Amino acid sequence: MNPYYITTPIYYVNARPHLGHAYSTVVADVLNRFHRMCGQETYFLTGTDEHGDKVVRAAKEEGLSPLVYVDQISELFRNLWPELDIEYDYFIRTTSHAHAKVVEEVLQKIYDAGDIYFSEYEGAYCFGCERFYTERELVDGRCPDHKTIPEVIKESNYFFRMSRYQDWLVEHIETFPDFVRPERYRNEVLAFLREPLVDLCISRPKTRLQWGITLPFDNQYVTYVWFDALLNYISALGYPDGEPFKKFWPTVQHLIAKDILKPHAIYWPIMLKAAGIPLYRNLNVHGYWNVDAAKMSKSIGNVVDPLELKKIYGSDAFRYFLMREMVFGLDSNFSEEAFIHRFNSDLANDLGNLFSRSLTMVHKYFKGIVPQKEAGTESDIDFGLRADAEKAAQDYRKAMEDLAFNKALMAIWEFINHINKYIDVTAPWELAKRKSQQRQLQTVLYNVLEGLRVISGLIYPIMPQASRVMQEHLGLKSAETFQKMEDLSVWGKTKPGIKLPKRLTLFPRIEQGRAQSANQEIAEPKEVRLMRMKPDITMEIFQKIDLRVATVLHAEAVPRSKKLLKLKVDVGEVHTIVAGIAENYEVEDLIGKQVVIVANLKPTKLMGILSQGMVLTAGDKGNCRLVTVDGPSDPGTPLT
Repeated sequence: MNPYYITTPIYYVNARPHLGHAYSTVVADVLNRFHRMCGQETYFLTGTDEHGDKVVRAAKEEGLSPLVYVDQISELFRNLWPELDIEYDYFIRTTSHAHAKVVEEVLQKIYDAGDIYFSEYEGAYCFGCERFYTERELVDGRCPDHKTIPEVIKESNYFFRMSRYQDWLVEHIETFPDFVRPERYRNEVLAFLREPLVDLCISRPKTRLQWGITLPFDNQYVTYVWFDALLNYISALGYPDGEPFKKFWPTVQHLIAKDILKPHAIYWPIMLKAAGIPLYRNLNVHGYWNVDAAKMSKSIGNVVDPLELKKIYGSDAFRYFLMREMVFGLDSNFSEEAFIHRFNSDLANDLGNLFSRSLTMVHKYFKGIVPQKEAGTESDIDFGLRADAEKAAQDYRKAMEDLAFNKALMAIWEFINHINKYIDVTAPWELAKRKSQQRQLQTVLYNVLEGLRVISGLIYPIMPQASRVMQEHLGLKSAETFQKMEDLSVWGKTKPGIKLPKRLTLFPRIEQGRAQSANQEIAEPKEVRLMRMKPDITMEIFQKIDLRVATVLHAEAVPRSKKLLKLKVDVGEVHTIVAGIAENYEVEDLIGKQVVIVANLKPTKLMGILSQGMVLTAGDKGNCRLVTVDGPSDPGTPLT
């Protein structure tokens, strides 16, 4: 079976990572995991693009040298990916010596072939895009991306003869219809190529810019950032003689967002052709994530931080939302409200409840032992579940191969619904009442567990943590064995007689706002008034605790309790909190007092009252005092 090589764009380090970067990288990780499931040897590349004007400007704004600045921002990207369960094989930086060596070799090769020449040029230059624009590319005289009027620059530079290869590129794209996909982007590239293709300026004079890779044939110039950056896809594999290059390059799949379509669909294939390097297999292009109906922009202030979402809801829920909500190739809208709806509806209600109710029945009726499927009963009570599982695996595989991640998840959820209906139709609770139907009960629950085994494998590329937890609780000791696509198309691999761990809540429902997810590690307290935590916790765990200023609006005694008070507090919204402070405070003394609460504690019932947080106190037993703030603060102000 052919190897599989997937690349993300290498991310420009003039800004911190955001939702768009996370989406591209999660998609690449999902594809990498899926193709491993299909038995292929895979290689997954990501990294950072670290040269150019914008980096110099960003570094200057921070009061740093370009090298110190790129070190810091690159590390933000490198550290983010494990937080999102992204397992890349190599993280490339364009400031590395090995990459610079490849850039120099390719430049010299193309120069020696006569495809690079020296000339003077005057044109409209956008510093945001770091490239010259032709008049027809501008929109009302402005850069189409940055909406700024380009600066007219006249200077001598080196140019790459892209125009020489225009007809060849058009023919190649028309001969291989999936070279650029989805089709809308292929058509966009062909439309652009209907106009004469101008040669590409591939240098910047050191009198203007020194932060870059020096041209091997003229040390007074540095390489244009795009010509430098695109070569990362081969330098990472040890071009030209490295074994990884020989093995993986013929199968390469590039993954990009639509804003960098032109460099990847026009510059890059022509560069490869001119250098005598085989072309990539496919260029896969996705759309934008819009926030509040606008493309994410630091200037607008609508940039979504993926790490914050992960901390609140968990990496699996974050990855699920990205894959389910966006149709690959089209733009999609992000809102936290839609995120929570997906979480509660799909993860908590559908998958989570199915998993929980199934394990509960196995523990209730068979003491947690996987039952034996009884011969002669399956045909009577199968109700097509086995065929549904096979169809789900087939539909899922085709959708994943087509990059239709939302359809792949729809295939899984359709099967989840089939299992839920199967349980409702067979009614195990009724079978359990009659000794004569114990054999049928065994087969029904075996089938349910087998369906969950299939689901646990299918969700693995998208939700690896949930997949592992499910498999552990289904008694599947060898995760790798059950994450092969071939095993997910075979019915009956669940082994009877295995003792299953006690059930758990896979995705606790989010009751309100920014509540904690299943992956958060904030423990519920045993005492109402004091949160007890183990020593030596990490900063990551501590940062998950959402401490807020709250104003007490109302207080009353809890019936049949000497210690508890029921408080209504304003924390930007009204929360009910049961606090064990009745022995230390009179009700009337609390009204209007500003206190500190844990706002993201999982709601729990105390004396029949749903408590939605915790009031912090100092002291113990009968000598506790409320933790307050030094001076009036707006309700809901976070403590940092």
